[in-house]
Amino acid sequence: MLVSGAPVSAATILILGDSLGASYGMPENQGWVEGLRQQFPQHQFVNGSVSGETTAGGLRRLPALLESSKPDLLLIELGGNDGLRGFSTVQLKENLKKIITLAQSANADVLLTEIMVPPNYGPRYAKQFNRLYHDLAAEYDILLIPFFMQEIAPFPELMQRDGIHPNETAQPKITQWMQPWITKALEK
Repeated sequence: MLVSGAPVSAATILILGDSLGASYGMPENQGWVEGLRQQFPQHQFVNGSVSGETTAGGLRRLPALLESSKPDLLLIELGGNDGLRGFSTVQLKENLKKIITLAQSANADVLLTEIMVPPNYGPRYAKQFNRLYHDLAAEYDILLIPFFMQEIAPFPELMQRDGIHPNETAQPKITQWMQPWITKALEK
């Protein structure tokens, strides 16, 4: 679609995420998606993120979002709430597969964000959970963004009081983390 090395034409980028993408606990205009809008003013960002969203909810909402926004690129940032609720990794993977294939059938490239669960969910579940993102990226030949919260969560000054959500100070760091991946995906 877009040729590497050539100037990147205007693209529509749909973010399908949960509270991390929806700027939970702060005004949306202070979140990382808004930061990306400012970093890439030539592109249109549609934030389809909803706090509390699971992969099943994202899958249900995706057809309407694809129809209304007609994205060139879909960034999937889902799975955290599935993990926090202890949902089956088999169902999580199936939902993500369906999201990826729906997007690809709508001629959108896909960027997948790795998600990890806290270690207190047990090493077996955490390993299965994390592995499925890598497996999907390989199976569908899509870019996998390393989990950005690894660089945020260890620092209390970057987290809200709940210890789960990044605060306003963390948002520019997340924008900076996402920026090269967006560029790489648009040049693909």
